[in-house]
Amino acid sequence: MDRDLYGREAVLDDGGLVARLCGVTRYGAARVAYEHGDDPPVAVFTGGRGMGKTALLKEVRNRYKGYTPLALLDCAHIEPPADHGPGWTPVTGALAELAVQMSPKVLGARPVRFPRLSLGLVAVASLGWSREDDERARHDLQRLGPLLATVDATRGAATNWVGKVLAKLAATFAEATVPLAGLLAEATVETVLEEVFGRLQRASESWYGSYRNAGGRGKAGLQQLAVDFEQGGRRRREAEDFLVGALTEDLVHAYTGLRRGSRLGRPLLLLDNAHEPLGRQLVEPILRARSAEGRRDRVVVLATSRVHDHEGLRQATRTRLPETAHRAPCPRGASVGSGILAVALTPLSPAQTRTAFDRHDPAGRTPSELARAVHRLTGGRPLGVALLGRAAGEAPAAVRARLTPGALLDLTVELREDTPPVPVAPALLGELLPVRRPGPYAVLAATHDEESARMLAHARLQGESLDGDVALRVRDTLRSEDWPEGPGHFVADPLLRALLLHRLRFEDGDHPRYAAWHAVHETLHRHYGPEPGPYRLHHDLALGRTEEAVAHLRATFPEQDVLGWLGRLRFVAAAPYPRERDRPGPDPRRAVALGQDPVDALPTGLDADGVELHLSVRRLLHAVWLLTDPLALPDDEVADRLAHELRRLSGRHLTGSGSLWDAATHWPRDILAWREPSLPPGREDGV
Repeated sequence: MDRDLYGREAVLDDGGLVARLCGVTRYGAARVAYEHGDDPPVAVFTGGRGMGKTALLKEVRNRYKGYTPLALLDCAHIEPPADHGPGWTPVTGALAELAVQMSPKVLGARPVRFPRLSLGLVAVASLGWSREDDERARHDLQRLGPLLATVDATRGAATNWVGKVLAKLAATFAEATVPLAGLLAEATVETVLEEVFGRLQRASESWYGSYRNAGGRGKAGLQQLAVDFEQGGRRRREAEDFLVGALTEDLVHAYTGLRRGSRLGRPLLLLDNAHEPLGRQLVEPILRARSAEGRRDRVVVLATSRVHDHEGLRQATRTRLPETAHRAPCPRGASVGSGILAVALTPLSPAQTRTAFDRHDPAGRTPSELARAVHRLTGGRPLGVALLGRAAGEAPAAVRARLTPGALLDLTVELREDTPPVPVAPALLGELLPVRRPGPYAVLAATHDEESARMLAHARLQGESLDGDVALRVRDTLRSEDWPEGPGHFVADPLLRALLLHRLRFEDGDHPRYAAWHAVHETLHRHYGPEPGPYRLHHDLALGRTEEAVAHLRATFPEQDVLGWLGRLRFVAAAPYPRERDRPGPDPRRAVALGQDPVDALPTGLDADGVELHLSVRRLLHAVWLLTDPLALPDDEVADRLAHELRRLSGRHLTGSGSLWDAATHWPRDILAWREPSLPPGREDGV
C-alpha cells in the first residue's frame, strides 16, 4: 500500500523522476523512456531532518522491490560485526550488504549474481589470518556465506567449503616463511573458485587483471588488491574504490550477454544519509568511472543528504523538487561532481498540510484553522506535520474543539501499534535533534545570539563541558545538522525552538514552579541591565510580567521614531508565552487584548489622557503577543481589535501617524496571512 507522501509526486508518479531514471513505473506496470539514456545522474535529495528523505527512499523501495534489483542502505548506521577481522571496513561491509539485498529474483528475470565482488571481498577477508588462530578465519569466511550464496545458493549456503579453505590456508602457512597478504588471498580465492564457482563464473576472476600491477592476470590483481588493502591509507581507498566497481560490474553483466533475461528497468541503489563519509566512498567511485573512463554502468543511484551545501555537492546541478516532475536536466562537465543532480526537498504547502490533517480527522472535529497554524509552526516540515496531525486525530474527544499547536505538543501519540503512546513534544524533538543531552540546547534556545548564549552557558551550564565553550559546541552541532541561522534567535528554526522551549518549561520536574524556565529567563533579564530595553522586556513577558513593557512602550510612544517603536513592540511581543499545561478555557491574553480583563492597578501620576494611552498600549501589546504566537490559533476578533488600537494611536501621534495607520492596515493582513508583521508596514519581504 502506498504511503501518504504529500508533495512528493514529482519523484514517485508514473512519469516522475524515479520512473524516468529507472525506465519503469512502480510495481513494474509499464516501461518509461529513459530521460538520460545510458548515463543517468546520481540524484541526491537534500533537506534537513524531518523533511521526508528517508520516507521517500523507503517508498521507492516499497514500490519497486520485486520488480527490479534494489538495495537500501543507511550510510550513518553500518554496524560492524562482532570480533571482525581487518578485512572488514564500513565500505566492504556495505558492499556485501548491498549485494545480498540486490540478489533476489525479480519479476521476469533471474537473480543477480555477484562473482566479481565476492572474489574481491574474499581476498581482503584473508588479512590478519594466522596459523595460530583459525577461528578468526572461520568466522570471517562464514560471514561471506550470504554473499557467496548469490553466486551459487546450493554451494555458498553450505559450510563445507570453509573447511577446504582452512586446509588450503594451513598448507600455505607451512610453505611460506612469512605469511603475506597476497599469498593468503591467492590461496583463499583459488579454493573458493574451485568449491563455490561454476565453470562460467570462474572467468569473472579475469576482471581483476585490470587492477594496478596485475598485467591482465586476475589472480595477480586479487593479490595486489589484498596487499593494498592491508597497507591502509591511499592504497586501501584505491582498493575499496575497485571493489565498488566490482559491484557495478556484476550488475552490468546481469543486464547483458547470456544472463540478460527480460529485465524491466534498471537496478536501484538507495543510499540514505549519503553526506556521511561512507556515502561519498560509495558514490564517488561510480562517478569517477563514469566521468574519467566513460563507463556506462546504468545503475540508478538515489541518495539523500541532510547537508544542503555539502562539499560533495559543489559541482552538482541544483534544482527543486517540483521542477523535476517532467524533466530534470543534468548537464555534464569535466568535474566528477557534475554527474550529481541535487534535488532540494521542498516543505509541504498549506493545502498539503490541510490534506494530511483531514486524513487523521476526516470528520473535522478539530478547529478549522488548526492545520494552517501547524503549518506556520512547522514550516511545512513533513515529519512535524505528520506527527502533529496524528496527535490531533488521536486527541481525546473532550479537548478536540479547543486544540492549538501548543496543546498538540502536550498530547501523547501512538507511533506503533505494538508500543505504548509517547509524548508528542519529546518524540518530535528526539527525531529532529537526536543528541544525547538536549538539556543544554533547551536552555540556550531562550537566547538571541551567540553573545547571550555564551553568557547564559557560563552562568547556567558550567558543568556540561570540561573541554570547551558549551554555547559554541551547541552552535556547531546545530550547524552540522544544517539547521538554519538567523537574526534574533540563537536557535533560528521556529519548530525546533518551540520544542526546546517546551522542554525547558515542562520537563524540569518542578511543575508548577517551572524552576528551570524562571531561572533561565531571570538570568537573561539581569544580563540586559536595569534599563527597560527591548531584550529585557522580552524576557519580562516570558516570565509573565507585562507592566514594565507597557509602561516603557507608553512612555516612548510620543518619540519621533515611530518605526523604531513598532519594531520594539514587535520584538518584545515575540517572547515565548509562559503557558500552563492543560489550562482550560481561552488564552488569558485574549481578554486583555479585547479590554475584557479588569486592570488591578494603574501607574501613579497619570492623567486621564495618560491612562487612556496606557490601556491602549496594554491591549495592543497583548494582541500582538497572542496573534504572533506560533503555538496559538488566529483570532479574527483580536486582529480587528489590533487594527482598531493602531488607528487610535495613529490619531494621537503628532509626526508618525502614517506609519501607525499603515500598520493598522497591513499588520492584521500579515498576521492572517501567517506572516510576521511587516516593518515598515506593507513591505513585501516582511522585514
